[in-house]
Amino acid sequence: VTSRASPLLPRKGPKMARGPKRHLKRIAAPKHWMLDKLTGKFAPRPSTGPHKLRECIPIMLLLRNRLKYSTNYAESKVIMKSRNIKVDSKIRTDMRYPCGFQDVISIDKTDEHFRLLHDTKGRFVMHRITSQEASYKLCRVKTLSTGVKGIPYVVTHDGRTIRFPDPLIKPNDTVKVDLATNKIVEFAKFEVGNVVAITGGHNVGRVGTLQHTEKHPGSHNIVHLKDKTGATWATRQSNVFVLGTGKQPAISLPRNKGIKHTIIEEASRRAQKAGK
Repeated sequence: VTSRASPLLPRKGPKMARGPKRHLKRIAAPKHWMLDKLTGKFAPRPSTGPHKLRECIPIMLLLRNRLKYSTNYAESKVIMKSRNIKVDSKIRTDMRYPCGFQDVISIDKTDEHFRLLHDTKGRFVMHRITSQEASYKLCRVKTLSTGVKGIPYVVTHDGRTIRFPDPLIKPNDTVKVDLATNKIVEFAKFEVGNVVAITGGHNVGRVGTLQHTEKHPGSHNIVHLKDKTGATWATRQSNVFVLGTGKQPAISLPRNKGIKHTIIEEASRRAQKAGK
């Protein structure tokens, strides 16, 4: 006769797996990757890196699905291992390396440079840029603190730690970083009248001018914005990314310049294009 095990004793049997998750089902992949459902069961899970899993895209998908430089997983691996791809002026060989907002992707063999931006539907756009513009990127300041021996430093949205910043730089400001030296060249304040881009929420990808900020202690501050067409909207302060001082952004913008069109406007534009 076997007696029932006491609930106080440690349970014997198989334990849960330990360690990092290495798989991602295709259905569970972020929608903005634009993967079809029927091509396979799995999707490439991004490696741990400077951007969050659901706010990035593996560099392999950019090579295979967007640029069409490879047709499958194996070819993408060969391209990456051949040390042909640079992200922010550093050679990357991990084909699951997570690329995110404002990252600069360079291919020396073809002399091509791209900046990763959002369109107004929340998808990543590989915006083609010049070699001069590829030498820098914009970074949003997340935290400002002091380290060992009282040395001040800032931490940016892409995981950079930059020591001895300008004393005027505060959280939510944007710094222009030289990718060769990792030094701050310029900075733009989070102030009324400056041009900003939206990096999260329903208005992701839109570009407008900062109108005013509502303070909500203990909750999320709300920012009100206005674009060139006069359309206004509001979003959380954490979704706002300053692009430059005044109305001129420090980077070039993709095709629609961050202006969101209605479905009817998009249909009429397509009809005009087809008519031509």
